Order: sequence, then C-alpha cells, then structure tokens
Amino acid sequence: MATADGTLRKKSPEQIARQYYTLVDDGDVDALVALFHSAVRYERQGTPDIDGIDALRRFYTGERVIAGGRHTLDQVLSGGDWVAVRGRFAGVLRTGEEVALRFTDWWHFTPDGLVDRRESLFPGRRV
Repeated sequence: MATADGTLRKKSPEQIARQYYTLVDDGDVDALVALFHSAVRYERQGTPDIDGIDALRRFYTGERVIAGGRHTLDQVLSGGDWVAVRGRFAGVLRTGEEVALRFTDWWHFTPDGLVDRRESLFPGRRV
C-alpha cells in the first residue's frame, strides 16, 4: 500500500491499529497523527466528533482528558478495511484521578493504508 507521500506501507491495517496504542501510550503525537488521513473523522462516545487532522492533533496535544497510561488489547479482529479492538486502559486523567476502564474501537482504513474513520466506545465511563 502506498502512503500519502507515495512510499510503500508494509503494515496491515491490524498492525497499524496495534501500533497506534503503543504510540499513544508513549505520547508520540507526531507519529500517531501520521497514521491518519487528513480528512479523518474520530467519533468518541458522548463527545463531539473530531473532524480533520488539525482537530485530531489539537485533541492529542491538549483536549484529551487522559494524562497518561497503558492500553491492553484483549481482542483484535480484522477484515478488509476494518479493524475492531476490545481492550482495557489503566491510567491517570489530567485531574489526577486514576482510572481503569474497558474500550472498544472501530477503525476504517483508506486504500493507501491511512485511518479515515475511528469510533471509540467506553462502557460505563466517558473519557
């Protein structure tokens, strides 16, 4: 698959989705934003949609209520351009509150291997 800059992307959608969680846990905003298409739509349960790469970067650099933590992936299902992830997150909010929660993410990939849609669900909690 070719990326936006024309280079060959050698990772599958599943590998890219898995890579995202490592990047977000490490706080590598530049690398994680590079996984997304410029016209990305990110739907987060109970919050306004995040539309476009600039809004996505703003979210990760200042609007995200999570200060840090670690994701554990319990199940990853991949089919065609879609990846579904079920997992757990343990970390700290910007308020200092410690949290442990479950999540489900749906990922959609463009033909060139970029994420153009993501939806996150958090049973029992909004973060």
